[in-house]
Amino acid sequence: MAAVVRHRGPDGYGFYAGRRVGLAHVRLSTLDGNAGPQPLTNEDGQIVLAANCEVFNHPELRRELEMRGHVFRTRCHAEVLVHGYEEWGEALLQRLDGQFAFAIYDRNRETVFVARDRFGVRPLFYAQRDGDFYFASEIKAILASGEVDAALDQRGLDEVFRFGAARPPRTAFSGIASLEPGTYGIWKDGALWLRHYYELDYPEASEEPLDVIERLDEIMLRSVGMRLRADVPVGVYLSGGLDSSITASLAQSASPHPLQSFSITSAIPELDESLHQEEVAAAVGSSHTVSAIRMDTIAESIPRVLWHTETPMLETSPARMYHLAKLASESGVKVVVAGDGADEVFLGNDVFKEASVRRFCMRRPDSLARQQLFQRVYSESAQQMHDAGSWSRLLECAKSTDPLFSHLPRFLSSRIEDFYNPDFKAGLGGIDVIGELRASLPTRFFAWAPLNQAAYLEMTMLLSPYVLSSHGDRMTMAHGVEGRYPFLDHRVFEFVSALPTGSRLRGLRDKEVLRRWASRILPRQIAARGKPGCRPPEAQCFFLPTSPPWIGDHLTPEAIRRVGIFSVPAVSELVRRCQSGRTPALEENKSLIGVLSTQLWYDQFVESTLLIAPLPVSEASVFLSDNTPVSQSFSTSPSHADRGN
Repeated sequence: MAAVVRHRGPDGYGFYAGRRVGLAHVRLSTLDGNAGPQPLTNEDGQIVLAANCEVFNHPELRRELEMRGHVFRTRCHAEVLVHGYEEWGEALLQRLDGQFAFAIYDRNRETVFVARDRFGVRPLFYAQRDGDFYFASEIKAILASGEVDAALDQRGLDEVFRFGAARPPRTAFSGIASLEPGTYGIWKDGALWLRHYYELDYPEASEEPLDVIERLDEIMLRSVGMRLRADVPVGVYLSGGLDSSITASLAQSASPHPLQSFSITSAIPELDESLHQEEVAAAVGSSHTVSAIRMDTIAESIPRVLWHTETPMLETSPARMYHLAKLASESGVKVVVAGDGADEVFLGNDVFKEASVRRFCMRRPDSLARQQLFQRVYSESAQQMHDAGSWSRLLECAKSTDPLFSHLPRFLSSRIEDFYNPDFKAGLGGIDVIGELRASLPTRFFAWAPLNQAAYLEMTMLLSPYVLSSHGDRMTMAHGVEGRYPFLDHRVFEFVSALPTGSRLRGLRDKEVLRRWASRILPRQIAARGKPGCRPPEAQCFFLPTSPPWIGDHLTPEAIRRVGIFSVPAVSELVRRCQSGRTPALEENKSLIGVLSTQLWYDQFVESTLLIAPLPVSEASVFLSDNTPVSQSFSTSPSHADRGN
């Protein structure tokens, strides 16, 4: 299990092998290399921890726990989880400022306590079989246990195609679940009990505070400063847009090391964003590295990308993030800060403007004015989906009182079910994943303003299961790089979510209060900049003369028929249209990527046998068991004799 996720922790590994519980940990060192290998224990060895965590307020927690009599033996910030659990139990989670997924074996109570951070930056998956509990940071580690078979969850796959990602706790794997963000679980006596310790809320104020800019300045400076706590240089991702420019500027001011910034751009000249990126790098004074990625490079890397995402995809953008993390890793950077989360928190995504325009247009009978507004607000790529008069259909596709009003056009625009094999479609049993989503919304949702309802859907449906996963953790950790996200500090979210929606989206000006504040630290033209331009239909990269042969192998009638998810005639016609040389419509583009990535995912995980050599115990940094002496359980550099206990 540890060997298959070694990319997440290339700097060491360790084990705890108990009578009832076993833990494995692979380590990515962002502090002093001797800061404490895991698993870690408390003073008497009765609390055992394995964690993938960055506890940004660990110095403050450490001082408080030491004042309460706890003895720390390492510099590892994860050790505050051990002593914090001893002191506060599950209430520890309310005190943590960070991004984490961890497991604590409490030998006194014979329980395993697992938890995940508030917004789902760090992943944690689990499965239960015959009273046994298996968990890991990646699904492939659960499969590597040899106790859980890989099988398709039809409903999970349908949610990927409908929403862009399976809705937690569901995954595309049958019987394997994702621990939801802001949730902890306690496993005892063969049963798992789950509880939410943090839930999103939008207690919107009627007026903006007079000192809103000063308060935003304070919490953003604190958030970035906390995320620069590391003994290694911290780099930044730089797209050239507002969010990454802010993080780069603040990181340059707060970093004790020379700041390195990294960008990926397109090798297609008209889509090249490098001038904007270099402009920001020059403005903030970072040492900048940029790489232009060709379309055939995207196609070549999809098998490796899919191995790390562990889920079918509807777009190829994770491949760009894969190469961006690779660029940082090759430059010797282990930690990067990025602007993810700003669009969801400050209402920067197009879906918020689209919903506002649709509500406005439903109140206006003038069709010309309606069409002009749509042309103004929709990006070029979005217009592909709404052309030929279909914009008017979207106005009527949901009642203004529908709780899913903001997102329903996107949910309904997916046509990939048109490519399902009839038997697969019948196996879904007529389920209505959109209806299930409506029924699952919390009661407080219905008291929020429409834009806050849209923000909640964006945070829960896309940010955690897709952006922070397929774009974030899975792509950075593929190269042993840790991503940190200042806009997802819970204090930032709680402050901004309580502002009037007009402070975030004013007319068609998105992230309004963030732009006002950013004008203090960025040149005016950067603070006012919108999102980068749209990209060409991504399906084209699979039909170039230089495209790799695996693409054709997975789209043959024999391959489609063997997997059994899609219809051979429907897929063959889709491939013919995409190969014809004309630009495919947005939904055809997404459908082609969805079909191809599903075929490849099925081959990698369901049809193939996972074979990987286990890590040698003799080379483990720490090896603990129920009989390990307490003094040895605290050793930060055990001898080979200690490792064999």
